[in-house]
Amino acid sequence: MPGASPARTAALACVSERRRRDARMRELLRSSRALGELSSEDKALASRLALGTTSAESVLDEAIDRFASKPSRLEPRVRDALRVSAFEILYLGTPGAVAVSQGVELVRSVAPRAAGMANAVLRRLADEMAPEVARARAACAECASRKASPSARDLSLAGGFPEKLAELLLSSCGEGPAAELALAQLDPGPVWVATLPFACDALDVPKALEEQGLMPRPERLEGSYGIGAPSALSSSSLVGEAKLAIADLAAQLVALVAAPRPGERLLEIGQGRATKTLLMEAASWRMGGLCEVVAIDNVASKAKLARARLAEAGLSDWTSSHVWDAAALDAPESPLGPTDAFDVVFVDAPCSGTGTMRRHPEIPARLGDDPSAQVAELAALQLRMLAQASAHVGEGEALVYSTCSVLREECEEIVERFLASETGSSFEVEPVDVAPAASLASSLISESMTGEGFLRTWPSSASWDGHFCARLRKR
Repeated sequence: MPGASPARTAALACVSERRRRDARMRELLRSSRALGELSSEDKALASRLALGTTSAESVLDEAIDRFASKPSRLEPRVRDALRVSAFEILYLGTPGAVAVSQGVELVRSVAPRAAGMANAVLRRLADEMAPEVARARAACAECASRKASPSARDLSLAGGFPEKLAELLLSSCGEGPAAELALAQLDPGPVWVATLPFACDALDVPKALEEQGLMPRPERLEGSYGIGAPSALSSSSLVGEAKLAIADLAAQLVALVAAPRPGERLLEIGQGRATKTLLMEAASWRMGGLCEVVAIDNVASKAKLARARLAEAGLSDWTSSHVWDAAALDAPESPLGPTDAFDVVFVDAPCSGTGTMRRHPEIPARLGDDPSAQVAELAALQLRMLAQASAHVGEGEALVYSTCSVLREECEEIVERFLASETGSSFEVEPVDVAPAASLASSLISESMTGEGFLRTWPSSASWDGHFCARLRKR
């Protein structure tokens, strides 16, 4: 008996390890020895299975519980194997007989006596639930042409996320964007890189990308390339030497909207791993020189990594990273003085991450059984951070607010609430296309600008993620 394929076995190992360690799947995939021993084709399948199983866990468990006679008594390892197989049956289009047979072998590899049960469950899943998922995805696909009006259940089945989250997406985004997001949710997201010109002025970037097997294609943003072979990035010296930054194309546009002019001072709230810091310095460089960045993040490990990346890029003299709670910038111990003012204050706010769920498959589960309540808590924090940051905007200077959420509650409504407050009454909306660095990608920014003057992108298959950005000017 041949047993389960190496790709499926590796995917199961990652899914089980993630459950035991409560780890992030992408981090596990990067360090997995099992994946490292696979061919490129098998590695791609294993990654797709592991990421998809993590993202669609709620729908997969619903399917397993529906067809298993005693679901509460399933061993964790058996449930893991059933999840991997259920994802392949429902979402990958593998011929049913092949997927069921491989699923049975996957279960047999961890619990031989459960093979008969697995055969019965997976056959019913293929016969009864796979058509439901196909109909749901068809309803989402037909939404764009107004031939169908998908329900929250359709969105949930099509995107593999909980129905409560689907309801929130429908009410906040509307049918079209929500349906497009659901269809893109379980597909691999495209990969882009941005050239960091201050670190590779003498480098022929397209040639270097070709030589490293990355299959680059230039974008309508100076120094940005889509990557046709993203798996090769893990071994690329260009990334390790900080000559390139891996960043979604929409995130690169956000950095253009926030980038100050050369020599100006920027306060970055929510620096994370410093990807946007690098992108903003690159934009400033292309306008004539570097800018000074003072950055704040409340996670010490991220600040440590940010300092290391910026040092590798040669930016230590132009940047400083501080560990602090951005919702308490007015505290006496704050790294900022009460009168410290900047030319640009950039708030990259913590959010639901609903615009980047396909890249971070744990997000649907993290939002829990009541995503609306979690979003309300995040919105309160976002508004507080924006108010605190606004005190450090110089007269006549810019305040930029950004999230990677598709929800109005965390985006447009936060800006509206801030402007309506006493703190925000001295600010007004400035269209994103007048930002100093907007000319570096004028057509992309114009196409993505809303009627209010905000930057807004939506996740879709073979395209960028969902990002929001507003630029406000202090009168």
